[in-house]
Amino acid sequence: MSSLPTRMENRWEKRRTLMLPPGQGRLYWHVLLGDDAQARDIVQEAQGRLAGLPGLDLVPQEFIHLTMFVAGYSHETTDHQVNVMAEEVAGQLARVEPITVTLGRVLYHPEAIVLEARPAERLRPLLEAVKFATRAATGRDGVLAHDVWIPHVTVAYSSADGPAAPIIEALGEQLPEREVTIRSIHIVNQDGPETVWDWRTLAEVRLGES
Repeated sequence: MSSLPTRMENRWEKRRTLMLPPGQGRLYWHVLLGDDAQARDIVQEAQGRLAGLPGLDLVPQEFIHLTMFVAGYSHETTDHQVNVMAEEVAGQLARVEPITVTLGRVLYHPEAIVLEARPAERLRPLLEAVKFATRAATGRDGVLAHDVWIPHVTVAYSSADGPAAPIIEALGEQLPEREVTIRSIHIVNQDGPETVWDWRTLAEVRLGES
């Protein structure tokens, strides 16, 4: 992920061939943060600074999230496999206490503006647990959402090609930091095109509960 790109790119156009039709979805391991006051506050601050700039799709507050892992396609995964994934992760995380990370550093990608979740190593137990559970339940390896694992919360996606400078000038590289405590992780089915935000939570696993 580039810290300071010179150009923004239309994410949706670049991903047009990857978009799924309604009725088909991708299964994600997400940390859902729409109900977390600290996460909402910092995302609102970032989006307020970006308000009015063209070519940005702001993430709706109810869908604020941190993507951990992509488990596969919904039409290739049974309800039983989803349940087994959740059970396996619950076993892995039974002795892992809630994890606190800091949001504040702004990172720029040509397709998105995000807040880095630091330190990343605190989230490593979550990543290893969901990778293990996905393989154990489905017999398939899932994939990272990005080639390089940098835990982050997305503020906005780029929906147009254009210069990055006005966005960087409006938002900067650092916001007042907020601490966010992660208490659970979810399996979410994102149905159809990403742009419609048709999400359905299939399972929730709380940290530190046997």
